[in-house]
Amino acid sequence: MMSLNLLLVEDDAVFAQGLADELRGFDHAVTVAADGREALAAVDSVPFDAVVLDRMLPKVDGMSVLARLRGSNMTLPVIMLTALGRSVEKVEGLEAGADDYVVKPIAAAELNARLLAMVRGRRWTAGSSDTIRAGDIVVSPTRFRAWRAGTAIDLGKLEFKLLAEFVANADTVMTRAMLIERVWGYDFAPTTNIVDVYVRHLRVKLTAAGGEDPILTVRGVGYMLRG
Repeated sequence: MMSLNLLLVEDDAVFAQGLADELRGFDHAVTVAADGREALAAVDSVPFDAVVLDRMLPKVDGMSVLARLRGSNMTLPVIMLTALGRSVEKVEGLEAGADDYVVKPIAAAELNARLLAMVRGRRWTAGSSDTIRAGDIVVSPTRFRAWRAGTAIDLGKLEFKLLAEFVANADTVMTRAMLIERVWGYDFAPTTNIVDVYVRHLRVKLTAAGGEDPILTVRGVGYMLRG
């Protein structure tokens, strides 16, 4: 059974707690957000596998949350779970970018099945995933965000590009020439040790987020990120 990291966005505290407990019974981790603003902040800081999104929310409504996610090219899978079940409302939700639209009430077992099917479908579609992973490191290329063991890592643009290359090629030795071409865009080796400097910065930030240094130095060749 696949375990997911879920965001449940629901302003009815009693309903949210009950549904969250049921989803945890399927071995999922569940974070609950009570309004749209809280949901957007959570999505920006945590690498969720999917979102269960109510449509009628305070502060920022569900449709606006969905619009912001899709407007920023975020491919995070979203199931809209709402009491609004007219055909026109379902069409609106799906056209706005929801992957599925479910009307309350729904059995937790059915919601779980829909979540698993939705996430599996995304993972089987090449290039559609919002995140790439290597070990406990997660990178979201569309959001320019990275996490280690769930802790957000504050990276500059080039540091992020360097980490993304390492994660995408985990357990593969990357030569300095390859990194210079892919990260800096040079087709020649600069006279400075720019790669080594940035790898050093990256190591400091990765270890500060938790765990041992995951970047292995391959003498005379380059570097490799342990997957």
